[in-house]
Amino acid sequence: MQVWSVGIEGYRSIRRLNFPLKRLNVFIGENGVGKTNLYRGLQLVQAAALGTLTRELAMEGGMESALWAGPRKKNDKARIRLHADVGALTSDYAYRVEAGLVQQAGGTTIGAGFLREPQVKEEELIFLGGRRAETLLVRRGPAGYARDESGVRVDLDNDLLPSETALASLKDPGRYPDLHVVRAAMTDWRFYHSFRTDPQSPLRHPCLAVTSPTMSSDGSDLAAVFATLAHIRQDTADLDRAIADAFPGARLWARTPGRTASFGMVYEEFPKRVFDASELSDGTLRFLALAGALLGYRLPALVALNEPETSLHPDLLPALGRLIAKAAERTQVWVVTHSQILADTLEDATGVQPRRVYKQDGETLIEGISSLGEVDDDDG
Repeated sequence: MQVWSVGIEGYRSIRRLNFPLKRLNVFIGENGVGKTNLYRGLQLVQAAALGTLTRELAMEGGMESALWAGPRKKNDKARIRLHADVGALTSDYAYRVEAGLVQQAGGTTIGAGFLREPQVKEEELIFLGGRRAETLLVRRGPAGYARDESGVRVDLDNDLLPSETALASLKDPGRYPDLHVVRAAMTDWRFYHSFRTDPQSPLRHPCLAVTSPTMSSDGSDLAAVFATLAHIRQDTADLDRAIADAFPGARLWARTPGRTASFGMVYEEFPKRVFDASELSDGTLRFLALAGALLGYRLPALVALNEPETSLHPDLLPALGRLIAKAAERTQVWVVTHSQILADTLEDATGVQPRRVYKQDGETLIEGISSLGEVDDDDG
């Protein structure tokens, strides 16, 4: 299921943004313009499906830190509003969620919750794939309903806490099949922000030899991902090409796993010497981790990369762009970058025009896209 559009409102430097997505989506901008807030907004949509939205916001410093920092209209509620349209061939489902502050009266909280914790205020899931739109889930505070497999309205359980999303809580796939489909699609997304390369990094050490078709977000199973391609799928052609593109004359060595899996690199200058992961440079290791994320046996429904060029030598960026373009043939990819080299390579390889992110009067904006999601050209 592809993501067809995303909306973020009231979050940090984003006052209001709605934008369509394609198979490959590239956002480029300078440091400090709010690119990571775009990436993080999509991550929070997934957190709603996982049931961790309010915890994620609390970890950011609470609503005081996460809310739009600019001016609001007098009657505008202090809310973070997120939405995503997902579907196989078109926008079949529209999910919307709002988070806000704990309601107070006379200095005390109303309902279950702590004074400063973020709370889910509203949720809605609408099916758009039929002749007419059908509301599948509505939540206003503690009250609301969901439609079951027969289309019958079922009131939400009174035990649903303000810190919980209904989308994550209604987990019976037989009774709520549409909610299950949307939740499964969103929880399948993978976000890759950075990879540790210090001596204790899991990338540098063997991992358990367990078949791993998709790499975890921290790359801790990278060796198993490579072993799965080499010894289960027995097809490393794309991986070999990507590594040769980045490191001419070099090749990956994925050892036959025992209880653990490990890997190394063999270089043209030293054909009989395997350089273990613990010996590789930080840049080489990061590129290999990105290759594992983008060329795994089974890719997730969406791969989101936040500044993947970090700590890579500029000479590696064209190869990284071609690697990302290859992955976009198999899944939906979201890239946030400040590298013009990477953005240009992606445009040359795919024809997709990067969208420039900028800040105006403290507000993050996307060039060529209005706050309502209207695109000013055919490439957006």
